[in-house]
Amino acid sequence: MYYIFHLCVTRNLTNTLYTNSIIPIKGHHLRNLSKSQYQLVMKEMYSFLLFLLLCLSDVSLIEGFGFSVELIHRDSPKSPFYLYNETHYERVAKAIHRSINRASNFNKHYFSTKNIESNVFPTLGEYLMSYSIGTPPVNILGILDTGSDIVWLQCQPCHPCYKQTTPIFDPSKSTTYKTLLCTSNTCETIWGGSNSEGNLSLDTLTLSSTNGSAISFPKTVIGCGNSNTTSFVGEGSGIIGLGNGPVSLITQLGSLIQGKFSYCLGPQFSGTSSPSKLNFGDDAVVSGDGSVSTPMYMDTIFYYLTLKSFSVGTKRVKFPRSSYNVNGHGNIIIDSGTTLTLLPKDVYSVLESLVADAVELERVDDPSNFLSLCYKYPLGEKLEVPTIIAHFTHANVHLNALNTFVKVSDDVICFAFRPIINSLAIFGNLAQQNFLVGYDLQKENSLLQAH
Repeated sequence: MYYIFHLCVTRNLTNTLYTNSIIPIKGHHLRNLSKSQYQLVMKEMYSFLLFLLLCLSDVSLIEGFGFSVELIHRDSPKSPFYLYNETHYERVAKAIHRSINRASNFNKHYFSTKNIESNVFPTLGEYLMSYSIGTPPVNILGILDTGSDIVWLQCQPCHPCYKQTTPIFDPSKSTTYKTLLCTSNTCETIWGGSNSEGNLSLDTLTLSSTNGSAISFPKTVIGCGNSNTTSFVGEGSGIIGLGNGPVSLITQLGSLIQGKFSYCLGPQFSGTSSPSKLNFGDDAVVSGDGSVSTPMYMDTIFYYLTLKSFSVGTKRVKFPRSSYNVNGHGNIIIDSGTTLTLLPKDVYSVLESLVADAVELERVDDPSNFLSLCYKYPLGEKLEVPTIIAHFTHANVHLNALNTFVKVSDDVICFAFRPIINSLAIFGNLAQQNFLVGYDLQKENSLLQAH
């Protein structure tokens, strides 16, 4: 398992939805199981689905296989979520608000041991990816999300449905679609409470590579939602889950991509236009001068790192052990779908003080009242803020102004970190901007590489 950072050179660059999909096992929802019983069932389900995927897969393993796809930020003019009547700073405020809601939804779902759940957070993600489902292929624009663990889309027949401006996928018109039937109820149905209900199915998934070729993956497991009472609207109609669950895209591609994927996220709110890419297999390898590595730990969905401390100049604030971990390892998750970096309140308070002591600008209030450390920053002035070093195990990651501050109005910038209380700490995507972030899930020693 690798978690990898590397410097990427770029060229210039609200609703809340929480879908809690419960997979029934032998006719009941496991609501009364103990934690140990739940973990045992989860392991058995995971192993069963992995075995099923290997049996069903028609994709031959190709040595040296790799490809890349383009990512679109949801606030880019290329995105269906882009509203031309919104100002740039209204989009920034909404992205910050989505971060807060997303973290809240993570906590609502994840820390219950009473359900087996497949996690989908459509409108809370920040990057989109185009893909196709079925034969003939139907184009889907899905939210890319390391915090979701399934490939999910809205399907016909659909009632009720959220408003979707593009055609809803009709499985009856796909010659390669099959509802997934198992010897038990383990993988027959996805239940989403009041949000999404449908079938776990098989169909061909096709990705468009940045080199112009199309790459198809037959018999990919997908979640086909037929009853969707959500607020996920517009052309966006699906989810690409990159989490560690048994039916996430990464798990399904598995050995084909040698367990490797990476992404480079161009600046979102800097006023420039930079491309973002998602890489798989050999194209996802990260190496070169200035790289660093750190262990990564995986639970059934999330990717955890161990953050030891932050430093500002010569001063340092320690990051404590967390009750949210993987068998005692890790204390913060890395997430592509959360804009802000969210830290325990005591850590945040000290870090904010260190940053405030180092910045010689006039303090002002955040116009949107989301962030607490903000400064007046007149147009045309050079921004001088301290480099913050995130000290992970065996890896020091240098975060500059692009990673730590966000402009919230014409003349105000704010610290892009926020405190949380009794919640999951998150290393967000602003902190990852201009880094090539890679994961190698097959290595016994998890690593992080950064420039």
